[in-house]
Amino acid sequence: MIDFDFASLRTIGFTQTIAGQLHTLTDLPANAALVRITEVHRDRVHVHDGQTQSSARPLLTDALATGDWAVLHEGRIIARIEPVNHLARRTAEGRSQAIASNIDTALLVMGLDHDFNPRRLERYLALVQAAAVAPVIVLTKSDIGSDVAHKLDELHARLPRGTPILAVNGLDAGSTAALAPWLGAGQTLILLGSSGAGKSTLTNTLTGAAQATGGVREDDSRGRHTTTARSLHQCAHGACIIDTPGLRSLQPDLNEDALAASFEDIESLAAQCQFRDCSHDEEPGCAVRGAVHPDRLRNYHKLLRESRRAVQTPLDRIAARNKWKVLMRAAGARSKDKRG
Repeated sequence: MIDFDFASLRTIGFTQTIAGQLHTLTDLPANAALVRITEVHRDRVHVHDGQTQSSARPLLTDALATGDWAVLHEGRIIARIEPVNHLARRTAEGRSQAIASNIDTALLVMGLDHDFNPRRLERYLALVQAAAVAPVIVLTKSDIGSDVAHKLDELHARLPRGTPILAVNGLDAGSTAALAPWLGAGQTLILLGSSGAGKSTLTNTLTGAAQATGGVREDDSRGRHTTTARSLHQCAHGACIIDTPGLRSLQPDLNEDALAASFEDIESLAAQCQFRDCSHDEEPGCAVRGAVHPDRLRNYHKLLRESRRAVQTPLDRIAARNKWKVLMRAAGARSKDKRG
């Protein structure tokens, strides 16, 4: 068993759960050290041992992610501890791409300017809830945002009850007090949101760091990618936080069961529909359509289609396209017959 200092490692998110995983490590060198991955690059990683940060060479076939716990020996990563949870998304090519590991709380950051987009927020919720990470919605730029009260009311009406929603000014130290319940010692948070939402600004406020921040375009509030890599930072109150680059597109890496858990309100109401296989589209006796925000229901259907496509084989996709072509030809023929 590797020796470790619980108190010092706790400042970078060490928990009893991670400590319980250490029994899986065997035959380690006597001077091996337990570290946390704070940043991942193509040919090296940055690690922290609770006291200092250093650079290391990864010698693992498995891809490392920011937030992973690992074993360091003579400047090399020789073992990775199985993460408690893991956030990942699907790329445009359909591959799974790691975001971060071992997260307690995800701060879903969205600006109260042109960045405001409930559909995108629901995607982030689906991503984190599928990984058993607790979400907290953080609406930034409360000092300059428009229709703040209306936007808050919209989210409270649209999203599942019990989802924490906070409006803050990321430049104000008061945002630290607002987020205090999630900043306890040993906690790990991650910030997720689009470029220009204020993630790095909020990180600077919570940690006292001096990360570069950039402005946004006045016409659409789109940000410049000032954060180029996921990086872990220590907070003054004992928690640590992972800042991430803005994601231009987000396809959560989740199956239908995970999606159902993220849209629990729809799944719960679906049990009351007249038909067991109700698609909540045009069927009579649907209990969902009248009770769920229409745009939230459309977003659910879109995510469901994406989830099903992600697990399709090439032959499945060909068959689906052929079926669609047959349906379109039949619809065209019916339309032609009606016109005479």
